[in-house]
Amino acid sequence: MTANVTVSSMYLFTVLLLLFNVYVNSQDTDAQLCQMCEGTIRHDSPVWSFCITKGYVKGHCCFKNNTSDVDTIIGLDLSNCSISHVEHLYNSSTALIIDLSNNPISNLSDYVFQGFSQLTQLLLPSKLECPGGRASWEKVEVKSITRICEGQKNACNQTVQMPLVCPENSLCSPYGPGFFECSCLNNFHGYKCMRQGEFPLVKVLGILTASTVVVSSVLWFTQRRKVKNT
Repeated sequence: MTANVTVSSMYLFTVLLLLFNVYVNSQDTDAQLCQMCEGTIRHDSPVWSFCITKGYVKGHCCFKNNTSDVDTIIGLDLSNCSISHVEHLYNSSTALIIDLSNNPISNLSDYVFQGFSQLTQLLLPSKLECPGGRASWEKVEVKSITRICEGQKNACNQTVQMPLVCPENSLCSPYGPGFFECSCLNNFHGYKCMRQGEFPLVKVLGILTASTVVVSSVLWFTQRRKVKNT
């Protein structure tokens, strides 16, 4: 009985520690993103116009104006920040508007915006194409040196362009410009959602806990032997 309580306590402590690390890392990445260049959002920026009615400005980010969602980025303005390469945009997948215009960006992968299902307006240097192509947006236009992508389309409704279809017992959900994901319906799980019944959560957690204890014990024993030998 005591052993079971100890294992449960260790597992709970590990989970809490992981959650704490995720929270701390998310705060750090938010700070990095919002301070990628000096100053704050310009008052003539589309992001500023959007943010004054929807949230509050912090650095180059617009956060949702709600005490329960203080860390939710809904707007991002990195225009004129001398950015030449973009690999990821950290925790801004909840953004509705993003401005990357007036930057010397030569290439921009569509995968940067994977998961940005709420994005409704994207401003880019005019030489870049909208992620997912024109078919992924309701309206695409070029004004001076800026390309504006507006009204992201639901990729699940573009069956002609979909290279894959979701398997039976699953649901298609938009996952960014030109992207979609398949989620198993209730009571289905596993490979291609072919398994029916509740997911064996208790069994999986038991296996993970046992594995963690075994690995920790082996590492502890190995380190103890090294200490004794020295």
